[in-house]
Amino acid sequence: MDFTSVDRQYEPYVRPIDPAVRRAAESWRWRRWNIHLEHVGSSEAPVRMLLIHGAGGNAAAMWPFAAHLSQLGALVTLVDLPGYGHTQPVGSGQVSYQDWQELLVDLAERIADDRPLLFVGASMGGMLALDTAAGSGRGDRVIATCLLDVSDLEVRSVIVRAPWVARASKPFLRFVRGPVQRLSLPLRWIAPMRKISNDPRLSAQVLRDRRGGGGSMPLGWFRAFLEAGPAVLPESYSGPPVVLVHPEDDRWTPARISIKYLSRLAGEHRFIEIAGCGHFPIEEPGFQQILDVVGQEIESVISTEPLAGVVS
Repeated sequence: MDFTSVDRQYEPYVRPIDPAVRRAAESWRWRRWNIHLEHVGSSEAPVRMLLIHGAGGNAAAMWPFAAHLSQLGALVTLVDLPGYGHTQPVGSGQVSYQDWQELLVDLAERIADDRPLLFVGASMGGMLALDTAAGSGRGDRVIATCLLDVSDLEVRSVIVRAPWVARASKPFLRFVRGPVQRLSLPLRWIAPMRKISNDPRLSAQVLRDRRGGGGSMPLGWFRAFLEAGPAVLPESYSGPPVVLVHPEDDRWTPARISIKYLSRLAGEHRFIEIAGCGHFPIEEPGFQQILDVVGQEIESVISTEPLAGVVS
């Protein structure tokens, strides 16, 4: 695939990328979609990583992060989840949030080999990373910028434009059945997308991206998302250790709601506040702090050492 300028639209907002970083695209037929995948970094890297975007994201938005993460010793796989990026439907059919969850489990199986595997999730992708670990039985670490359990009213209240939307959403979406669920709704009508970054230029870029935050999703997807909840209850989680790297200055999803979920999570976990960063964590010194944390976890899984600073 020829990576055009649209696929590099997020590069100006993140520190410069080494031009030697490898980036290869692949199309994977999964059920009724041609899934767009990208593999970033050396095929000989000592660990594999699945980097997962959230609502309003795509592989293009994650590419600058993947480029820097790959230089820590990871072969990073990016995916455009159905409804976003370059992933295309084959024939007719609706996309649901459960499709996202099941696709990621199958993708984890597809890329797993004899190397350690890390699941890294940004924004809503954090919970998807946790669900992928729980559902696949794979993975050596989960690293997330947020853990958003939408079955919690407080979480729903902060991810939408106004609290009343959170209270009304579930009762309203119960009536989304049949042909109505195919109607598309711009994400920006529901979510305060300008809070996605503390840099207004980057927020504007996200909203310009019709394959990302400037696009629409069917009402059926929103209904499925709000009805889903976590793949497993946090108290029943038995997957790999979890590291929450939450931005300090996140003006969209405050750290308290992710910490609230993390505190219920069974097994090894820890929380690290990322200095000076907004929801889309591009600022310094936090960006480097994220790289340092991920680098430490890569070294840890390679050496099979226990998670540093564990909370059980």
